[in-house]
Amino acid sequence: MRILFLTHSFNSLAQRLYCELMALGHQVSIEFDISDSVTEEAVALFKPDLLLAPFLKRAIPESVWSRHLCLIVHPGVPGDRGPSALDWAIQRGFKEWGVTVLQAEAEMDAGPVWASASFPMVPTRKASLYRNRMTEAAVRAVLLAVERVESGQFTPERVPGAAHALMQQGDRRIDWAHESSAVVLAKLNAADGFPGVADELFGQPCHLFDAWPEATLKGQPGRLIGRRETAILRATADGAVWVGHVKRPGGIKLPATRAFPEAAELPELPLDGWWKAPVPTWQDIAYEEAAGVGFLSFEFYNGAMSTAQCRRLTEAFRWATTQPTTVIVLRGGSDFWSNGIHLNTIEAAESPADESWANINAIDDLAEAILRCESQLTVAAVGGNTGAGGCFLARAADHVWVRDGVMLNPHYKNMGNLFGSEFWTYLLPPRVGDEGARDIMRHRLPMTGPEAVRRGFYDICLPGPGFNVDVARRAAELAAAPDIAQQLAAKTARRAADEAVKPLAAYRAAELAEMRRNFYGFDPSYHVARYHFVSRSPHSWTPRHLARHRDLDWKIPE
Repeated sequence: MRILFLTHSFNSLAQRLYCELMALGHQVSIEFDISDSVTEEAVALFKPDLLLAPFLKRAIPESVWSRHLCLIVHPGVPGDRGPSALDWAIQRGFKEWGVTVLQAEAEMDAGPVWASASFPMVPTRKASLYRNRMTEAAVRAVLLAVERVESGQFTPERVPGAAHALMQQGDRRIDWAHESSAVVLAKLNAADGFPGVADELFGQPCHLFDAWPEATLKGQPGRLIGRRETAILRATADGAVWVGHVKRPGGIKLPATRAFPEAAELPELPLDGWWKAPVPTWQDIAYEEAAGVGFLSFEFYNGAMSTAQCRRLTEAFRWATTQPTTVIVLRGGSDFWSNGIHLNTIEAAESPADESWANINAIDDLAEAILRCESQLTVAAVGGNTGAGGCFLARAADHVWVRDGVMLNPHYKNMGNLFGSEFWTYLLPPRVGDEGARDIMRHRLPMTGPEAVRRGFYDICLPGPGFNVDVARRAAELAAAPDIAQQLAAKTARRAADEAVKPLAAYRAAELAEMRRNFYGFDPSYHVARYHFVSRSPHSWTPRHLARHRDLDWKIPE
C-alpha cells in the first residue's frame, strides 16, 4: 500500500514504524503536520491508500479524514481519550497501559478501534517508556491494523470511553516537604521529556527533568543537599531525589549545575571511583565486572555527550583497561547508546564554535582510546537508539552487537551539513565499501539493526528481549575463548598494519579540518540547524528525503 505518515516530527516511534512498513514492501512517504492546506496538498500528491499519524499534536482536518482512511496511534488503552495519556498513567501508578490504533473522526480519540496492544508499566521516565515498551506495543498494533486494512475484511468497533483533560502544572506540582521520594519521582517521570515539572531552584523558576532516585542521603525536606558532577540532590519527606536537567524561562534544557552556577556553592557528594554504586543514586558512568569481562555503562541524558562527559568517560575507559579483564563491554545507557556531541551545552556556551571544537575533539579522544586499546577486546553493546557520531563511536569497538528494535541514524548532514568525525572515514569504508559509505552518509534516513548488519556496518543483531543477558553471556564466552591471546595479538597486528598505511592522526586531522570549516567557516548552516534543533522550532516544511511525494520526479499514481 501507499501509506502517508502525517506526524508532528520524525521521532523515534515514527522512524521505527517507517522502517517496519518499508521492510514489508509498503510505499511510505512522510509529511510534517504544518497546516491543513499542506496536509491536503500532500494527500493530493501521494494519493495514499492509508494515512497514519504516529505522533500528532493537533487534529487532522475534516477535509482529509472525511475522504480518506486516517489511523491515529494513541498512547493509551482502548477507551482512553484526550491528551497527556501516558503522563496520567505514570502519575497514577497504573500497572499496565497500552497503545490504540483508531480511526480519525470529529471527536478526538473517539473513532472506531482498528487494533490495540498492551504493555506492563515499570517505574521509569515517560520518554523511556515511550521509546521502549510503548514503541514495541505500537509496532504490534500498527502492523495488525495495516494488515486488517489490506484484507478489507475487518470492521473496526467503537469502544466506550471518557476523555481526560490535558495535565496541567497544578497536577504535577511537587510538595517537597510532605511528599515521599516515590511520589516525587512519579511526578518527575510523568513529565520527563516534555513539559517537565514547574518548580524553583535557588529561588528562581525553572522546569525540572531527568530524575534519579537516591537510597541513602537525606536532608531537611525541600532543601538542596548537594551536587554530583552535573546533578543536584534535593530532600523529600522521606529521602531525596536527584535532578539532572533543568530548563529556565526562555532557555533550553541544560544540566542542572550548568543552568544554575549557584550550585557550585553546594557541597560536592562524590562517589568512590568508577565502580557501580551498590544502591540507587545518581551515577552517569558506572563500571562492573563479571566472568573476566568489564562492563562500562554511560547513562547520558538523551544520549548527548558534552565535552566534560567525553573526558570523564575517556578517563573511565582508560582506567577500565587497567583492570584484570580480557573483554570490555561498552553498554551506553538504557535509552540511548550515544547521540554524539551535546548540542544544548554547545548552544549555551559563550562561543558555540569553540565549544563545538572542544566537544568534537573530546569525543575523538574517546574514539581513539577505544581504537588503540591493545589489552582487551572491546564490544559496543548498542541497546539504545544511536545517532550521528554515536554510531561511529560504537564502530570504534572491535565488535558491535546491536539490539533488534534500536533505531540508528549514522549520518551528520541533517545538522547543517556537518562533515562528521569520530574516525568515520577510517571505520566505515573498509566495512561497506566506498560507495556504501557515501550512500549511508547521504541517505539521511534511519537504519535498523538488521539492516546495519546486512550492510556490514555492525556485526550481530540480537533479539530485544533478554538483550543484556545475551550480551553478558556472549562477552563471557569471548573472554573464556582458548585463543583469546591470539585474538588480542591479531588485533594489535591489524592496528599496526593500518597505522603503517595511514596513521589515525591523519584521518583525524582530515576530518577535523572539515569540521573546523563547519564550526568557523562562512557557511552558518550548522549553527542555524543547531539553534532550531535545541529550541524545538516548529517545522516550516518537510525535508525532501522524507517527503518522497515532493520529489521533482514523483509522478501521481494512476
